[in-house]
Amino acid sequence: MSFLWNLFTPKPVHRHFALLDQQGRCQAFKQCSLPPVGEGWVEVEEIRLSWMHHPLPARARLSHPAPRSLPRQPLAA
Repeated sequence: MSFLWNLFTPKPVHRHFALLDQQGRCQAFKQCSLPPVGEGWVEVEEIRLSWMHHPLPARARLSHPAPRSLPRQPLAA
């Protein structure tokens, strides 16, 4: 029965984050569903150990578009 339950339960989406120091070098990685608390964390497309202690490539960062406001519906009178 738990097998069926697991089929229909949404799986948490894990995102990848890198901790950058003041010079932009990667100091740590984290994989979690919510952004880490604290300064210096940026979201990246993947985790590569070759980035450790090196500047993060520009292509690695994920850029999120600015949130759009939803069109407002006129209030009914």
